[in-house]
Amino acid sequence: MQPFCKKVNREFSAFDINIHGLETKTYEYDFEGDDSFFSVFEQEIIEGGSFKAKVILDKTSTLIRLNFEIYARLKLLCDRSLETFEEDFKINEMHIYKFGHNTEEISDEMDMIPFGTPKINVAELIFDYVLLQVPIKKLHPRFRDEIGGDEEGVMIYQDQETEKESESKETDPRWAALLNLKDKK
Repeated sequence: MQPFCKKVNREFSAFDINIHGLETKTYEYDFEGDDSFFSVFEQEIIEGGSFKAKVILDKTSTLIRLNFEIYARLKLLCDRSLETFEEDFKINEMHIYKFGHNTEEISDEMDMIPFGTPKINVAELIFDYVLLQVPIKKLHPRFRDEIGGDEEGVMIYQDQETEKESESKETDPRWAALLNLKDKK
């Protein structure tokens, strides 16, 4: 086995949930991860961070419902200043494993697994849920106030000829008649 595979298996095995022999009821699992968890995945969006995930497993005879409550503190790289900053995320998601005869992805929220599957691994689900919360444009908190504010401080350039043209344009007589009707009401 390659060294990378050993690292991945060792890192991911902590996120295994043994489902073989579970009774029909609700179970609760806690998982934690840090920089080493994010370094296993090949991605450039998250620089590092840590998370705590609470997974509530609800088992029935035909399916397993997993409810994820994830609290993550991520190190991100600002797209504007290229500075690293930390951001907090609170994530609530649900995933369903339905029992069937083969392994198949039914939708983003549902997978089919064979009857008798001994365990499921939630590492990739946790990573996907955390990654999907990161905004497309990652801005350091000090730049966020500049975006949502009013238009004060925005420079607009107009030459004098354009201003004269806009002032000298007369209203089309057809529009003027319509405006007169509007003003009479």
